[in-house]
Amino acid sequence: MSAGISVNLRSPVPPFEQIRAQITSLITVGTLAPGTRLPTVRSLASDLGLAAGTVARAYKELELAGLIETRRRNGTVVAGTAALPARAGAAGQSAAQAPATAEVIAAVDRYIAEGRRAGLDDAALLALLRTKLTQQDK
Repeated sequence: MSAGISVNLRSPVPPFEQIRAQITSLITVGTLAPGTRLPTVRSLASDLGLAAGTVARAYKELELAGLIETRRRNGTVVAGTAALPARAGAAGQSAAQAPATAEVIAAVDRYIAEGRRAGLDDAALLALLRTKLTQQDK
């Protein structure tokens, strides 16, 4: 699973937050289904070249949000009913929310495709999105 997670140490976003956000996204879009076992803290930390405490903090925040749970014998797994906000399209969402989530994912796919055609890299696409999100919050 660590192949789906990456950390940019030059980013102003703390590594634990990058991990938390990426795992949340993977759960939201269904890449990580309920019951999916996550790597151990030590394993993911080793794969990413981070301290175990950094990954542990990300996992703790995900657990507090109800997205993952730690089971003694089964390790850390994606929770059966993720507690994502309705707008994020969580597992366990209503039938009315499912098409909306699919539409948002399709829009993101179009955004990425258009950005690629315009020659933008990942950093530029993320910067544009963050700027727009910040403008929307004001």
